[in-house]
Amino acid sequence: MRMDINAVQRVYRRYAPAYDFYFGAMFQPGRREIIARLDCRPGDRILEVGVGTGLSLSLYPRHVEITGIDLSREMLVRARARRRCQHLKHVVALRLMDAEHMQFADNSFDKVVAMYVVSVTPHPARMTDEMRRVCKPGGELFIVNHFHHANSLVGGVERLAAPFSHVMGFRPDFSLEHFIDETGLDVAARIPVNALGYWTLLRCRNNKRSRAGVAPMPALA
Repeated sequence: MRMDINAVQRVYRRYAPAYDFYFGAMFQPGRREIIARLDCRPGDRILEVGVGTGLSLSLYPRHVEITGIDLSREMLVRARARRRCQHLKHVVALRLMDAEHMQFADNSFDKVVAMYVVSVTPHPARMTDEMRRVCKPGGELFIVNHFHHANSLVGGVERLAAPFSHVMGFRPDFSLEHFIDETGLDVAARIPVNALGYWTLLRCRNNKRSRAGVAPMPALA
């Protein structure tokens, strides 16, 4: 079932006050794993797509520049408060923006990160195209997400839950194989993360190949 942008905004408006409690510690190993594998160099410009309440922001080294975007005003309010309270000066911008239509110039970032967001966005291929576009040639894309489980029992439960995607705020039956095929991602590594390896981290080379072909649009007001 495809997500709807209005449904996503409603769900994360509801999640925002308790998001850190429910999804903080549980997802933090995946956040740490991505940042450990970024191989950050001084001055690197990094974009985090779907920054949410900013749970990852303090994990980045201070010698890089972090820009975060999110679709939810309510989540960004908390991310901005975290930046201010923790004095995260390396976080240069936190912007309200649709990841499928980013208002950044081509080749703006050295690396682009998407944590737990590809099964949330209505059109994952469009978002991936935008990630490629704003990432420099030779840069890297890092994605961590839950994908449809290979175990028949677990996978069956995920399929049963799929009609409720608009309530949960993500697609539980999101297929890794279909995602890679649809986007043409050049996957360099697949790493299981979090409890029982139930989530997957993808490290991808930026091959700049567009599949969705959607022009960038203005940021949300």
